[in-house]
This record gives sequence, structure tokens and C-alpha cells, in this order.
Amino acid sequence: MDTSILLVGIVLAATVILLVSNRIRIDLVAVLATLSLAWLGLITPAEAISGFASNAVVAMASVMVLAYGIERTGMTSRLAAAIVRYAGTGERRVTATISGAVGLLSAMIQNIGAAALFLPATRRIGRQTGIPVSRLIMPMGFAAILGGTVTMIASGPLIVVNDLLVQAGEKPFSLFAVTPIGIPLLFAGVCLFAFYGDRILPRKETEEAKPTVAEIWEIEHPIRTCILPATSPLAGKIRDEASFKKRYGLDLLAVRADNEMTIAPSRYTRLEAGQELAFLGPDEGFLRFIEESGCIPSDKESRLAKILKGEGYGFAELIVRPRASIAGETLREIRFRQRFSIEPIVFLREETESRGDFFDIPLAAGDTIVAFGSWETFSLLSGHRDLLLLTPPEGEGVRDHMGLVAVMVFAASLALALTGVPISLALLTGAAVMVLTGIVTADEAYHAVDWRTIILIAGLIPIGIAMEKSGMAALVAGFLSETLAGAHPIVVMAAFAILATALSLIISNVAATILLVPLVMLTGAGAGIDPRALALLVAVSAQNSFILPTHQVNALLMGPGGYSTRDYVKPGGVLTVIFILIATTLIYILV
Repeated sequence: MDTSILLVGIVLAATVILLVSNRIRIDLVAVLATLSLAWLGLITPAEAISGFASNAVVAMASVMVLAYGIERTGMTSRLAAAIVRYAGTGERRVTATISGAVGLLSAMIQNIGAAALFLPATRRIGRQTGIPVSRLIMPMGFAAILGGTVTMIASGPLIVVNDLLVQAGEKPFSLFAVTPIGIPLLFAGVCLFAFYGDRILPRKETEEAKPTVAEIWEIEHPIRTCILPATSPLAGKIRDEASFKKRYGLDLLAVRADNEMTIAPSRYTRLEAGQELAFLGPDEGFLRFIEESGCIPSDKESRLAKILKGEGYGFAELIVRPRASIAGETLREIRFRQRFSIEPIVFLREETESRGDFFDIPLAAGDTIVAFGSWETFSLLSGHRDLLLLTPPEGEGVRDHMGLVAVMVFAASLALALTGVPISLALLTGAAVMVLTGIVTADEAYHAVDWRTIILIAGLIPIGIAMEKSGMAALVAGFLSETLAGAHPIVVMAAFAILATALSLIISNVAATILLVPLVMLTGAGAGIDPRALALLVAVSAQNSFILPTHQVNALLMGPGGYSTRDYVKPGGVLTVIFILIATTLIYILV
């Protein structure tokens, strides 16, 4: 055996052991593996750092920025709400709905794009339903990978295999030739985690959620909206004349007219016919207001209510600073709403709490005000000279007006990839457009990238280079071909499915496909097996990457799910076996 092959094998074995044992940070393990290969002379210095410029790494970093942009515009909260409305809060149905949706989407776009789009929504669904997010993210990621087997354009290996078939003089597969294999694979994966996920998924302990400001201050009333008709006696009056707080105990949080929304409208804001009003207050007060004002309550949750209940708005505590310039003045005198764009809900001085009309109480140092507003506004108040923000914003500002633009940028990036543009270039272009259009800032783009994941993938890629360069991969494949000579066709197919699976865990699935397809076509011709069937089996099995987080989708979701390498072994192992059985059997029968 060549010395280089032996050394590569030693480094590979040590890397796998360290990854599974979780004794050392996985990103550090990947860096150490690359350095070992370089210092042993198995790869060149340029090859050692080539992972950082690889298609997978650039695509992964870019898609993190794109997904962050989608999240910042509130689009993920809408997607999460739609899924919860359909699936309810039961874990089985929620898991099946999310997995099925992302799997079908992944059949038409790159699986990492589908996973990135659903990741923020999945996290939000976990918070809304109380289902541990670790039990939702892994099935979602696996479904995204499985969706890559449904059409011939859904993943790199299936695209590449048609090119290889043409080069060999064989007929390429049509777009939906693999669908009879991919749909059962996706269905099996969805059912596995929907019905048996509680037995095989990792039981990650989630931190107990800290109480929100609303919970601490027992602000329990829902946000309600209504439309002001022209016949209402309030039409034409200003807010101060309506006396919402005094007469009904209602806080007017926002007013929306056409596409313009005003948070905490000032007392001089004129109420006009057609405006949508958002209130916070008791049921009896709101019903009495509706009866006396003639306002028309929204039948369904309105767009305004969805925005205010979304991720960009909430409650915060503020305290009047010592020596504040506003001390001695009332909220009315300083025009609090107009000045700060937040709606005061509760006022506390020492032990005396007020939820009524406290706008004429002179302010004093130490007074606490609980207010409603956007997280972006509260962030701006964090360094204010008069008000001290006691509680940090519980979320980030949402740029609702950029939602459609963000979706279009994301879709255009994926469409570019479908036209033949390298996915890394397509997604990086999309990320750049996100920054240029102001959907995310440059600083936010850097923060959106999980650098631990980037280092992990960039560090593992040179291992695949070393395997190919040393001849180790070809040696293993050739040995298997010789060993299987004369075996039953189903045994030969199963063996190559296992080999493709194993290689895809170590080298890229595209590289595994390119390496094995020519070999299996020769083997198939000699063993009486359709070479096209073996080629398709290899391309499908190259996506059977579930046992280790080396697939870019698994690597992307590892951090958000709080997973260790060991967490993938059990659920990934079960799915891997099912995958091989279904893929081998169906391709043997159908192709």
C-alpha cells in the first residue's frame, strides 16, 4: 500500500473519532485535520486553504445572510403563522407539515436554500407551540436533503450524473425520472420523524424562557383592531378628544391608513374615516367602545394586528434618570408619544402603580414607565440622556416594508442557480443585493454568518482532496468492484449504495458521484446490470448524508439546533438504512 494512502487513512480515522467523541470543538478538529494533511505533504498549502474559497462555503455563508434578511423583514413570522394555523400545535403534525413543505420546495431549488428559508420559521414555530426546536430543525434539514432526490435538477449529484451519462454515450434521464424514487424517500423520512421522532431524535434540554416584560407586568389583553367608518361620531376628532383611556381603559397603540402606519399616535392625531385603529385593553372596554363609536371590528386578524404582534414590536421598561431634563414635567407637557414614538401603558412611582390616565403626573427621577413600541425605537433609547432602558429589547427591528423585496432577492438568487450560474456566485450576488438595498446592514451581514460552521466545512474539504489525490478513494472503489464480481445484481447495487453513502460523508457528494459513476458503469456492464441504473443509484445515494454533519445543510443547522456530532448518529443512522433499502429496491425494480 502506498504510504500516502496509509497516512490519509490515519488522518481520516482520527478526524472521525474526534468529531464523534465531541471532546474537541468540531471546527478546531477540522482545522487540525487540514493542518495535518498539509504538514505531512499530502496536500499543497494552496489546497489546504482551498476550502475557504470553495463553492459550498461561499454558498453557505451567503445563504445565511439571505435567510437573515428574510427574517428581518418579518416574512418568516408570516410563514410560521400559516403553518401553525394549518398544523396546530401537535408535534407530529407540525413536524410532518414543516418537513413535507421544505422537502417539496427542495425538489425545485437547492436544498440549502430551502433549509435556510425554513430555518427562522421553524425556530419561531418552536417558540409558539412549545415544541423543543431541536426536535423540529433536524427533521426539517433531513427533509431538505431528501427533497434533493425528487427531480433531476434538485441537487448537484443528479445534475452531474446526466453529464456523465452523455459523456459515456448513454441516454440522460428526464426531469422527473427520479421522482418515483425520490417521493417514497421523502415520504419515508417525513413519516419516520413524525411517528418515531420522540424515540430517535436527540433530547436536547432547552433553556427555560425568561419572562417577558408583558408577563412580568401582567399585560394580558390581546391587541384588537377596528375600522373607523365615516358615520362614527369620532370621525374628524383628534385623539385627545376621543378619551380612549379615560372612557374605555384602552390604549391606542397604532393607526394605519392605506400603507402608512403610526405607532403611538400623538394626542393631536386626527381620526379619519377608513383608518384602522389598534387597541390594547380589557374586553368589556373594547366592546363598549365598538358599540358607542360605531367602529367595525376586524373579522379576521388584520394586517396591522399581525405586524404589532410580530417580531418587531413589544414592551419595555424605562426609568427616568437622575437629573433628567424632563423631571418635573408631565408626559403631556413633553409630548411623550410624539417625542419618543412609544405608547406608555403602565406608570409606577415607588409602590404606586397606575394604568389609567397618568399623563398629567409630573415626572420624577426613579419613575418607571412600561411602554409599547418597536424594538428599533427602544434600541435608539438605550443611550438616552433622560430615560434609562431597564430591559434590553426582546427582539430586533422588523423592516416590514422590505418583505416583498427580500423574497424577490432570495427567489432571484435561486433562479440564477437554476440557469447554470454556480450556486456560490448566485447566492453571493443575492447577499450583496440584500446589503445594497438596505434589507440588512453590512455589520448585520457579518453577524448573520455562523463562522464555526464555515470553519468546519472549509476544514473538512481538503480531506476529500487528499483522498482523491492519494488514490485512496479509487483504491476502495476498485477493491469493491473486484470483490463483488459475480454477485447477485441487488447485492452489487446495495454495496455501491453503501459506498456512495460513505464517500459522501467524507468528500463532497458531487465528487463522490464523479468518482464512482464511471466505475459503476463499467462494473454494471460486466455484471449484467443496466449501467444507467447503477449511475442513478450512485447519484441518489450520494445524498444519503445523515450520520455526520458534513453535508452543508446539516452543518448549517447544527448551531441553531444546538446539536453535537453525536446527536446525528442515531437518527441519521436509522434514516440511512431506510434510504439505502428504498433507493436500492426501487431502482432495481423501476430502472
